[in-house]
Amino acid sequence: MLLSRFARVDLSHGPTPLEPMDRLSAVLGGPRLWIKRDDCTGLAQGGNKARKLEFLVADALAQGADTLITPGAVQSNHVRMTAAAAVRFGLKAHAVLERRVTATDEDYEQNGNILLDEMFGCGRSYVPSGADVAAACADVAAELAAKGAKPYVIPGGGSNPIGALGYVACAIELLEQAKDRSLTISCLVHGTGSSGTQAGLVAGFAAVGASVDVLGISVRHPQDKQEGMVFDLACRTTDYLGLGGSVQRERVVADDRYVGPGYGQPTPAMVDAITLVARTEGILLDPVYSGKAMAGLIDHIRTGRFRADQDIVFLHTGGSTALFGYKSLFVR
Repeated sequence: MLLSRFARVDLSHGPTPLEPMDRLSAVLGGPRLWIKRDDCTGLAQGGNKARKLEFLVADALAQGADTLITPGAVQSNHVRMTAAAAVRFGLKAHAVLERRVTATDEDYEQNGNILLDEMFGCGRSYVPSGADVAAACADVAAELAAKGAKPYVIPGGGSNPIGALGYVACAIELLEQAKDRSLTISCLVHGTGSSGTQAGLVAGFAAVGASVDVLGISVRHPQDKQEGMVFDLACRTTDYLGLGGSVQRERVVADDRYVGPGYGQPTPAMVDAITLVARTEGILLDPVYSGKAMAGLIDHIRTGRFRADQDIVFLHTGGSTALFGYKSLFVR
C-alpha cells in the first residue's frame, strides 16, 4: 500500500533470494551471515539498479520520453542496466561516462560493462574525472531535444526520491522474508555510493517503524559527505512518500575506511574479500561496490563489532560483470 500509488514498470525478478552464508560465517567465526541477492534481479545480468529503474522508467514513459540519459563511471553498472531498460521499452539511451579511474588497461576500457553498453546500443560521451556530470547530461539532453528527441535525465545511480522508492520496496520485501524465517536482522551491510540504495533502505525501514540498522560502506566519499547525502535523500524520499520527519539522523551511518585510493581503485582487502566469498560460497562480488563492502563487513567482524549470535544481512548490489574489466587483479 505504501508504494501502490506510484507508477512502476516490471524490470526485475522478485523477491530476490535471502540466503545463508554458512561457510563464510564459519570461516569468520560468526555472526550468522545472510546475503540478499540483488545480483539476481535479472535485468542485464542483475543488480540493484533494476529496482530503481522500475520507478524511473515509469516516470520517463509518463512524460513521453524517448531517450534516457544518465552519467556513470566507465565501468558503471547503472549505465549498463539503464541501457538495457531502455531497450526493453523501445527507448534510446545515452551515457555520459566520467573517467574516475586512473591507470586503466584494455580490459577496463573495452570489456565488462562497457562491452554490454555497446551490445545494448547505448550512445556514449566521455568527460574527465571531476567534471560536472549533471551539467554534461543537461547539455546532451539539450542537443538531443534540438534534434526532436524527448530526453529524460536519470541522475547518477538513479539516486533521487523516485529511484529510491526501489529500496523502500526492498526494505519491506526483506522484512517479510525475515518474518517468514523467524529471523531478527541486527544489521544490513552494503556498499554506498550515489546514496539512493542506502537512502531508500533507511526511508523504508523508518516508514514501517522497523529498527534494522543499516551500515553503508562508502565506496567513494568521506564519511561526513556520504552520510549527509544519504540523510538528505532519505528525508526527501519520506517527504515524497508523505511521511516527512520520520528519518532520524543517527540512523544514517557510512564507514569510509575501505575506499582505498578512490572510487573504483582496487585495494588488497577488496581482492581478498571477493576471493574468499567466491571460494566459500560460490558467489561473485564486484570490485567497485560489493567487494569493498564485503571487505568492510569482514573487518567489522574480525574487530568484534558483531556478536556471534547476531544475524547480519549483506546486500549484494550486483556488478560482477565489472570483474572482466579488472581481470589482472584476479588471474595468477
